[in-house]
Amino acid sequence: MVARPLIGISTCVESGVRWGAWQLDAALLPLGYPRLVQRAGGLAAMLPPDAPEHAVAAVARLDGLVVAGGPDVEPVRYGAEPDPRTGPPARARDAWELALIQAALDRRVPLLGICRGMQLLNVALGGTLVQHLDGHAGVPGVFGHHPVKPVPGTWYAAAVPEETSVPAFHHQAVDRLGEGLVPSAHTVDGTVEAIELPSADWVLGVQWHPEMAEDLRLLRHLTRAATTP
Repeated sequence: MVARPLIGISTCVESGVRWGAWQLDAALLPLGYPRLVQRAGGLAAMLPPDAPEHAVAAVARLDGLVVAGGPDVEPVRYGAEPDPRTGPPARARDAWELALIQAALDRRVPLLGICRGMQLLNVALGGTLVQHLDGHAGVPGVFGHHPVKPVPGTWYAAAVPEETSVPAFHHQAVDRLGEGLVPSAHTVDGTVEAIELPSADWVLGVQWHPEMAEDLRLLRHLTRAATTP
């Protein structure tokens, strides 16, 4: 029997979360992320923000990595001034997740970036972001759906070969692609909805939220890559 791969998932830290009678700081992750990993055959491990120098040791213990969605990447990370519509910075999380991504790339650990995670992957490889994009974020707290079309010959197309409707909520997107990255899916207005690094073993980012859907194909490809010697 093949052991289930250990997939680390980055988390946020929130202050003053209500826990019964207590109000405490907490490391948080929407349950959809670990459930998606588990349903796809992996073991899920939460990775709250830590000192960036510990990222190499953390990734060394993993078979795969998911960088989760969350707040906007601080524009200074890609050499830009903040747009008035860009959210407040999450500097500790930016530093930690960028270090995780670099460690995964260096160790050739399979990596999936989701929404913010895809944007951070692009920034980690020298790319830039569009800081505000109309029409891709609906009512706060409600995911919209739109179609994405795979680019033939990519890893994403191998996992999901047909056009599908995906749950999404974002107001930023990839602008200039990072070094070595190629687009692997687009939406109808031409926005890049997935990117990947062909020179790596399995490195992919998607702009939508697969943890909010029932389609396991993308995560099954990640867990399969994570179990390949």
